[in-house]
Amino acid sequence: MTDVDATDFAVVVYREDDRWEAEILPVALTEDLAGLIHALRQQPSLGGTVGLVSVGDDFFVAIRLLGDEVMVFLSDVTASVDWPLAGQVLDYLDIPIPEDEELDQVLPVGDMSIFADLGLDEMELGAISGDLELYPDEMLLSIAGRVGFAPAFERALDAVS
Repeated sequence: MTDVDATDFAVVVYREDDRWEAEILPVALTEDLAGLIHALRQQPSLGGTVGLVSVGDDFFVAIRLLGDEVMVFLSDVTASVDWPLAGQVLDYLDIPIPEDEELDQVLPVGDMSIFADLGLDEMELGAISGDLELYPDEMLLSIAGRVGFAPAFERALDAVS
């Protein structure tokens, strides 16, 4: 079991009255993909609902619900070896957990076009998630800035600290 600390958080982001809103979700959802998806479904939004999870200094998960469609993105496939949520994402995506010899490179998996219609293309998302100088929360803040919900995202995170 992993330690849950201040670097673990889950945020739901949605549009309301033509502006972005964000709220913190229970930290327990940083270890439960099914629970996270369920919590995101509880937040109605015309433009879909986004879930962003940062786990430790290791990885992040982005989930986007558009109607019945569920898009999932994991920033680092190697996290699946040590972290329950990352392993659940691979299981959801029907991707096998990497073998030891495949663990030498940080690679994202999942829906690389998760934010393409919001202005963040696959190449940019890959570049952000592959930047080893950034922590997962910093990667998510960069994504939030590019997509346009950084102020709401920052307000939600300020409520945690």
